[in-house]
This record gives sequence, C-alpha cells and structure tokens, in this order.
Amino acid sequence: MRHFAHLDADLRERLFSQQPEEFDRTSDRELLAVALGATLYTPGTRPTIERDLVKAAGRGVVCSVLCLEDAIADVDVDFAEKNLAHQLGILFESGQPHPLVFVRVRRPEQVARLVDALGPLADQLDGVVVPKFTAASSAYLDAVADASRRTGGRLWVMPVIESPEVFALETRLETLLGARELLARHPAEVLAVRIGATDLSSMLGLRRPPDVTAYDVAPLASVIGDIVNVLGRRDGTGHVVTGPVWEHFDNGERMFKPQLRETPFTARAERVLRRSLISRGLDGLIREIALDQANGLTGKTVIHPTHVAAVHALSVVTQEDHADALDIARAQRGGGVAASRYGNKMNEAAPHTAWARATLLRARAFGVAAEDVSFVDLLEASVRL
Repeated sequence: MRHFAHLDADLRERLFSQQPEEFDRTSDRELLAVALGATLYTPGTRPTIERDLVKAAGRGVVCSVLCLEDAIADVDVDFAEKNLAHQLGILFESGQPHPLVFVRVRRPEQVARLVDALGPLADQLDGVVVPKFTAASSAYLDAVADASRRTGGRLWVMPVIESPEVFALETRLETLLGARELLARHPAEVLAVRIGATDLSSMLGLRRPPDVTAYDVAPLASVIGDIVNVLGRRDGTGHVVTGPVWEHFDNGERMFKPQLRETPFTARAERVLRRSLISRGLDGLIREIALDQANGLTGKTVIHPTHVAAVHALSVVTQEDHADALDIARAQRGGGVAASRYGNKMNEAAPHTAWARATLLRARAFGVAAEDVSFVDLLEASVRL
C-alpha cells in the first residue's frame, strides 16, 4: 500500500518532492501507526462489506474497522458475526486490493469465533479494536494473543479510550494510568490508541454539530488532552493517538460562517471546490483535523469515504516543516537554537526534537509536498464529493 497511489503517476510526481513510502501489514509499527490515516468505520451488518472495502481502497483508504459493537443493535449481533465472516471470506479469497481490516468486537470471545469462522483465511485479518478500554480489559488482549498464535501471524490491537471512568474527572487519572500499565505489558501488539468521542460525549448528552469541533466542547476537549498527556507521550512510553471520529457526512443549517478562508482557493476550480466542501460541512472537518494535529493526534476515525481526502491531504508534510525537521534532527546532538531557513521562526534543537522525529515519520507515510503545492492542490487532486 502507498498513500495517494490511486492518483495518476504524473500527477503524483508534480504534487510531491518526496513520495510517500510503500508499507504493508508487516511494516515497522511506528510507520504503520502513523500511516493509518483516515480509518473508515463500517457496521458489521452491512451486506456489501466486501464490495465497499474494494471501492474504499480505490479511493485511498488504507485502514478500515468493521464494527460488532455500538454500531449494531444487540439483536443483530449473531447476524453481524456471520455476515462479517462471510463477507471477509469472499474478500480475502478474491485477492483484491483492500485496506487493512480490523474488527471492533464487543466481547473477547468474539475474537476466537471470528478466527474459527474464517478458517485458513484468518491469517489475513490485521487486528482487533477493543472498546471501552481500561485496566480491566486484559481478557481482550489475551484473546488477541491466542488468535495470533492460532493464525501464525500477528494481530494488532487498537484500544479505544471511551469509558465513563475516563470521562468522570474524579476517576480519570487512575483509569488512564491503569490503561497505560496494561498496554505497557503488551507493547508488541499495540498499534495505536483511539479516542471514542461519541461515547465520551454521551456522558453529558452532548453531540457536536458540523460547525463545532471537538475542541470547542470544553468537557470533551479536556478528556482528549488528558488522554494524549498520559498515553501519547513522545518519550518512548507513549503510543500514536488518533483523532476523534467525525460523524457528519452532510451539512444542515449553519449557525456560523464557513471555516475555510477564500485566500488559498484562488483558481476558479479551487473556488468551486471550496463551495463544495462548505456545502457538505467538510470545512468543519478540515478545521478539526488541523486542531487534532496541533494537539498531538495523528490520523482520524471517519464514517464516510468523502472524509478521507481531507485527512490525507492535511497529513502531507509541507516543504517548510520538512526542512525545519531535517535541520533540527541534524542539530539535535549539539543542541542550540537557529533561525529556520524560511526566516520566520526559531528552531530549538532540544525541545523540538520529538516534533522533528514525528514530522519525518509522517513524511515517510504521506510524503512531502512540492514547493508550490498546498493542501488545496492535494485536496483538489484527491477529493470526490
């Protein structure tokens, strides 16, 4: 797999000064976690999962989660398990290109049942998403470890932080520290930590509209900040933490002005693109992605293919950030401070080293834009509204 591989080769050559690297399910964990990008969630009851995943791969999706938990009703669990095994069996047997496939289970025993149902094809499953992860979730990790031994491969784990104990201020720190301790006992299996914004918001009966980001909702923003603080540290103990779900795929009546400036959209085609993004409410998504990145989050959970282009376009590293990251990485041993070669900021080697390493890793996964290429150009090349 390679990000933007669905674009024409000549177009990719114009857009990037450094092309995204190829990767697959066996790639180094650090690279693979960053490369997940826009992770597309789909209910396990959907009858066209196999066809949908093939189409999603053609639109640039590299990671998918098929849900057996909150996305389906309790009465549909048995059907969803059978449907999922049937659809994945067709997909895996066909050999068609598809995203990484994770299954979000609601009970540990579902992992073994899925492996049994897939039989020899189970070694093509990429991992399991564990809902409402806390220190009490060890049974899920044991089930995944057992499934990995049975398939002879490696199933990744992606825990979702979304339990009531995390939202409640009086139990938050203890719960997060317990989750961190459990994850530390399984470092080889954990790919990334996900944030369950919908479940967390439900504790106060909240639901953000498409022109309000997660960071405008103070109770939710405080939880996100604490999750990143405890589980996303860049000191060797943390994990990649992904952005909260964007659950809107069409725009209703707006209360606020559009959140995309007109200035970057100069050409006629770009102005049309801007209007299309705004009409679908994707300007709110773009703003939230930028805030995700500013708050230390990488990638995002999405529920519609139209979200993917925005997440990936904003994940491409700019020429300026790449140059700064290279300069900081070269200077890190000696320390000190120097002006950016762009003449607009200071690069301080010691405190900016973790940022530089993260930026260079993202450049490997998503590439480096050419000097005159902006996120608007990348969106225009990729978006299908």
